[in-house]
Amino acid sequence: MEQDDPAEALTELRERRPGAWELLQPGFRRVPLRLQVPYVGASARQVEHVLSLLRGRPGKMVDLGSGDGRIVLAAHRCGLRPAVGYELNPWLVGLARLHAWRAGCADSVCYRREDLWKVNLRDCHNVSVFLAPSVLPLLEDKLQAELPTGARVVSGRFPLPTWQPVAVVGEGLDRVWAYDIHRGGPVGQAASGPGSASVPGVPGSHAG
Repeated sequence: MEQDDPAEALTELRERRPGAWELLQPGFRRVPLRLQVPYVGASARQVEHVLSLLRGRPGKMVDLGSGDGRIVLAAHRCGLRPAVGYELNPWLVGLARLHAWRAGCADSVCYRREDLWKVNLRDCHNVSVFLAPSVLPLLEDKLQAELPTGARVVSGRFPLPTWQPVAVVGEGLDRVWAYDIHRGGPVGQAASGPGSASVPGVPGSHAG
């Protein structure tokens, strides 16, 4: 599988006409410029791909920069529990809670208004992120320092810059990458788990 160029994907993303919710980011005033991440909602296919790489795994699931909460809600529905979303924008947190209430899951999922950079991830075993390439190097440091052994990270739209994926699903902006945390070795270097897609050039990867 030929890897898509992240630069081309970023250009395509920037050319999209933003919706109303993508323009409303009041929390940005409290976040350093280099850590700011504009909100662009995940597509249905992106959500499906994230779940395909997390479904059936035990432990807490968190979405960092959860936006309107669609990934968290879908994760809860497919059995990933507890499912928690962290989002700084209060309007998006409110929208996420509204969606959960309409789905009859208001008491089952959790959306917290918190800066994702300040969230403690030490009890998180399943993490999804749809963030801008500019912040991914810093995110790698945070994930590697805090996540427990056995945790899985799924990154949408853009891959983590220095980690080796154990699975890749989808094409173009719908592509997602999975990375596993293992004891005594580099992140993402161990054999991939059940349901992983083949990753050319990755030792131990296999077709799911």
